[in-house]
Amino acid sequence: MDESDGRKIRNICILAHVDHGKTTLADHLIASSGDGELLKPRLAGKVRYMDYLDEEQRRAITMKSSSISLRYKDYSLNLIDSPGHMDFCSEVSTAARLSDGALVLVDAVEGVHIQTHAVLRQAWIEKLTPCLVLNKIDRLICELRLSPMEAYTRLIRIVHEVNGIVSAYKSEKYLSDVDSILASPSGEITDESLELLEDDEEVTFQPQKGNVVFVCALDGWGFGVSEFANFYASKLGAKAETLQKSLWGPRYYIPKTKMIVGKKSYAGSKIKPMFVQFVLEPLWEVYEAALDPGMMSRWLPLSDAVLSMAVKHLPDPISAQAYRIPRLVPERKVIGGNDADSSVLAEAEHVRRSIEACDSSRDSPCVVFVSKMFAMPMKMIPLGGDHRERMNGLNDDDSKSESDECFLAFARIFSGVLRAGQRVFVISALYDPLKGESSQKYIQEAELHSIYLMMGQGLKPVNEVKAGNVVAIRGLGPYISKSATLSSTRNCWPLASMEFQVSPTLRVAIEPSDPSDMSALMKGLRLLNRADPFVEITVSARGEHVLAAAGEVHLERCIKDLTDRFARVNIEVSSPLVSYRETIEGDGSNLLEIHVMKLPHSLTKLLDESTDLLDGKRICEDGSILVRGSPHVSHRLGFTEDPTETPSDSALYSEAVTLESSIVSGFQLATASGPLCDEPMWGLAFTIESHLAQDSETEKQPENFGIFTGQVMTAVKDACRAAVLQTNPRIVEAMYFCELNTAPEYLGPMYAVLSRRRARVLKEEMQEGSSLFTVHAYVPVSESFGFADELRKGTSGGASALMVLSHWEMLEEDPFFVPKTEEEIEEFGDGASVLPNTARKLINAVRRRKGLHVEEKVVQHATKQRTLARKV
Repeated sequence: MDESDGRKIRNICILAHVDHGKTTLADHLIASSGDGELLKPRLAGKVRYMDYLDEEQRRAITMKSSSISLRYKDYSLNLIDSPGHMDFCSEVSTAARLSDGALVLVDAVEGVHIQTHAVLRQAWIEKLTPCLVLNKIDRLICELRLSPMEAYTRLIRIVHEVNGIVSAYKSEKYLSDVDSILASPSGEITDESLELLEDDEEVTFQPQKGNVVFVCALDGWGFGVSEFANFYASKLGAKAETLQKSLWGPRYYIPKTKMIVGKKSYAGSKIKPMFVQFVLEPLWEVYEAALDPGMMSRWLPLSDAVLSMAVKHLPDPISAQAYRIPRLVPERKVIGGNDADSSVLAEAEHVRRSIEACDSSRDSPCVVFVSKMFAMPMKMIPLGGDHRERMNGLNDDDSKSESDECFLAFARIFSGVLRAGQRVFVISALYDPLKGESSQKYIQEAELHSIYLMMGQGLKPVNEVKAGNVVAIRGLGPYISKSATLSSTRNCWPLASMEFQVSPTLRVAIEPSDPSDMSALMKGLRLLNRADPFVEITVSARGEHVLAAAGEVHLERCIKDLTDRFARVNIEVSSPLVSYRETIEGDGSNLLEIHVMKLPHSLTKLLDESTDLLDGKRICEDGSILVRGSPHVSHRLGFTEDPTETPSDSALYSEAVTLESSIVSGFQLATASGPLCDEPMWGLAFTIESHLAQDSETEKQPENFGIFTGQVMTAVKDACRAAVLQTNPRIVEAMYFCELNTAPEYLGPMYAVLSRRRARVLKEEMQEGSSLFTVHAYVPVSESFGFADELRKGTSGGASALMVLSHWEMLEEDPFFVPKTEEEIEEFGDGASVLPNTARKLINAVRRRKGLHVEEKVVQHATKQRTLARKV
């Protein structure tokens, strides 16, 4: 592939909220390619071609990202369909990393929803160029019965709202760049700095610019402003370019003068905007005349509108990688080094430049990014040669049944040429080519078995593929668990890790129904961990196998995959293992005068979001410690100021380092396992405010009888935990942000369900132009299991909900409440009538699950009973 060929490639992902029409749109685009060889046009929108898993067809939602190679004119398009459900948002990350542009779909009736924000942010993070597709325009006509003018107003509002989201991300980046420049040593904004602050081409959605189309994926029609501009150009005697700029926004056509004006004085008159007059009204006439919608698809073919926009407004790999390179391979500044390091850095820089240029020459280093591993049944794999990769790639037993599966790598070639049978280095995210032997555990050498172009439900074997393409690779099963970088040279930095919008929070313990199936379950868990980019498999302190998923739907699919595909045994699933945090209300200190204070919520949130940046670092609080018999050690640790000169004693320095490590270890032990129910502490700061020893006798003890490191660690741990217990401890629970949609008649039952789940309603509003209500609420994670089913039953299927992890929130209730004031004693008496509150119930439930002691009485409130005489 030469450069001209590279310019004819487009790597595109389809992003949207659930049920906004991604897979239906993909059906029509597939049907238009190859003269309907893959999918007949009459079946488009019904087959859901990209959803080939049984569970996807049954639920009618996409659960994994899948790719297909299409042809449009002389362009080659790699189209990736991604899920819209929040439980599978990790698949959006894998799709975005391999793409250069995105088609963002928005339902014209439902408008912008929770996942619309998420996919736009993912596109922004991965530096994708987006185009906007406003889908289900027919619903405005047939369902909402809007007039053309009302529909126009609604469409303008949606475009404006989506633009506002993108503008917020741009503003966030601009302010971040300004902060970085001001934090530089010079602290001055120079002309060179201003160039860095300038945006690339403004990424906003403007129909008159051509990066917005209006479609009905169900009936297969769609258009951009340019189609109508070309249609009316000869009729109105105007240039198509002029009409394209005028067919959106406050532009009006005056028939008498045959002039196009933009004066605001016409806005309130009977003259309608040109988009209403020349675009929407003809569409309304077709539907009101009850004509065949198929006529619309012949007049305004959906595939032409979308694909022509894609090839014109979305970048090719050569252009995209030039500006995506800071995200793909961040520059690393290395200070010092020897000659060997210089040669390594020189080759690593050559690799980086090859990626930036999307160099597809044969002598260019080959660099590939694997965004995920996915399992496909062996019966769907085109077989070539005698080798058959089974399950995890370690078993070549041909005697297995055809339901066995093969692991393939979902990958994008960023540089060079990838060939079947090629030997490559598999590099993990922690690999550093400058560290030599110490970094060898992060690199492996592998031989590729086969390379395929993905065709949705099928695979097309190829011998070699050049840079800029998306492929499936067979033969990497034993080497890659989740994602990795492939390189033809050792001297290559790993490509940046993907960023996920949420983390797996729904945790359950699983075990086989028959204990003899434990080995099969463990094997199945290993395979599931490889097949799903987002699942987490761990072993708890009690020896339980814990599976963490993004939500209920994701968990159900994981359990089904384990039962039917990977382990093939019956499985027992526990109730959710909800994570909590522990904090305090107010400040206080314990007998050892370790002071604990609550951090401001904004600072706690910042620390939570900056975990990666703070990893391995500590923030030292002001305070003083005097080590018994070793004043110089305290000085070395920076805890006290010693006016005398510190002796240069290496043993003393070693003692200082050891003591510092012990204090930090004690702090980490305490904060990782709080006193309420062994859950991590949250939003707290600890300071040591007094000397460990103040009496003169201990000062006189010889230094060789100093305290042991274990004593320091234990003392700090116990002191921190005691300080929390003495300072109004509180339990902190994770919260979901929940978006619910329902008809007015189901509002009452829906609120009843929310009340039983301890939800806090934020707002309720009626959707514009619709009778549906949208309710936003916070729902505790501990109350979310079974929430969707209860909501569906409580409202007879009339309400739906989507949840995304939002934040941690302190439960205000005191788990150790005892009446103390006169008012409390008057209300509750001596405490015998005080029922366990929610906080105490949550703590006790966690303690029981962990096997910790729970203080409870078998009989809470008993009355005297008379012994009845027994008649003989």
